[in-house]
Amino acid sequence: MAERILIRGGFVLTMDPSLGDQPGADVLIEGDSIAAVGRNLSADGAQVIEAAGDIVIPGFVDTHRHTWEAPIRSSAPNYTLGDYFVGILDSFAPKYRPQDVYAGNLWGALECVNAGITTLVDWSHIANTPEHADEAIRGLKDVGLRAVYAYGFPNTSLADWWFNSKLIQPEDARRIRSQYFSSNDGLITMAMATRGPGFCMPEVVKHDWQMARDLGLEITVHTAMDRLAGKFLMVKQLHDMDLLYPGTTYVHSSHLTDEEWKMVADSGGRVSFAPQVELSMGHGWAPAVKALAYGLRPGLSIDVVTTSPGDIFTEMHALFTSERARRNDIAWTQDVDPTELLTARDILGFATIDGARVAGLADRTGSLTPGKKADVVIIDGHALNTAPIIDPVATVVLAAGISNVDTVIINGKFHKRDGKMLADLSTPRRLIEESKDYLVRAVPAQAGWLIPETA
Repeated sequence: MAERILIRGGFVLTMDPSLGDQPGADVLIEGDSIAAVGRNLSADGAQVIEAAGDIVIPGFVDTHRHTWEAPIRSSAPNYTLGDYFVGILDSFAPKYRPQDVYAGNLWGALECVNAGITTLVDWSHIANTPEHADEAIRGLKDVGLRAVYAYGFPNTSLADWWFNSKLIQPEDARRIRSQYFSSNDGLITMAMATRGPGFCMPEVVKHDWQMARDLGLEITVHTAMDRLAGKFLMVKQLHDMDLLYPGTTYVHSSHLTDEEWKMVADSGGRVSFAPQVELSMGHGWAPAVKALAYGLRPGLSIDVVTTSPGDIFTEMHALFTSERARRNDIAWTQDVDPTELLTARDILGFATIDGARVAGLADRTGSLTPGKKADVVIIDGHALNTAPIIDPVATVVLAAGISNVDTVIINGKFHKRDGKMLADLSTPRRLIEESKDYLVRAVPAQAGWLIPETA
């Protein structure tokens, strides 16, 4: 008989419209899947977690993170996007060794789990060698979270890979697909992270999109993430090349035209926003209200921990506040449709079930639906910043933080209990510190950095 876990008596936010919210309900897990949700479920043979007064939610989904950057966390707090291209992609990235990628993905994935993120899209544009890609995958596997490894491209030269590049996506993608991802049913699956028109020559774009199609992979691509990239009209160019594939994720999309929004929607595309980074680094707004107007429900993402915290709570706060602020500002001079004001429930949807759709995994995660995989998070409802609970959705979206993530279950296995990570962090911490020390010695120092002393 499969191992059984019963989470008993919590505020259960299923994020499944057919099940709704269920105060004082139970969640039964059998093996790697959710078996039932409801009140007074049988606990026979089950390990029982008492969750009365706590909030039970599906795990958060991070739809776009450059996880390899964990060793250089907070190295670029004041960067604009242009600064990032030079200071990170053209300075740090070429110095990365395979072991730095492993350390980054290992520590970054553990960071996700600690923050209640059970599914991660690892946008891995650090495939400088085949060994770099291998180590990225190993880091994800060693943590055991649900992930989409989005195979990218090398970042060994900004001029070569980003400015009207003539360099195609590495053919090593074919080896990665056959060696690690021959099935689409594993805990970790594969996608293709690409640059797109404006950054690459048209023949490169066509090659990369065809490779993704040949390998049966969905594409994730940065689009319109500042005024310059907006002027590329990347979605329009893809449309004109007949490359608007269903299931493509358009990351940022801060400056899409109305015509392009319609193209994304009509083609079965998806959008991912990283609102904290987009606001602070100058990408533009995270246009969630615009996306909803075209029937697109976005996912949320962290993007880069060089400039942003690594948790979905921050992204929920940033998006809720920024989009409501925009509408409230308009309301000073003209009437605003009240339905254009995002709600806390909208935001929680973006962080869970909508994010799962963006990641292409809504059939297995994103809601507490019986039959789906057991990716479950318990939020402590007794803490100083969460109690008393009146509206549990608002508590998660506006009040809670990483410290309130009490329990994390991924694929039916415990990864965090009673607020404590179950993984031994000593080796991952040593590896990430060693990687940081190497990298900050390899790159010219900036004001505020603590440079390790030379032994």
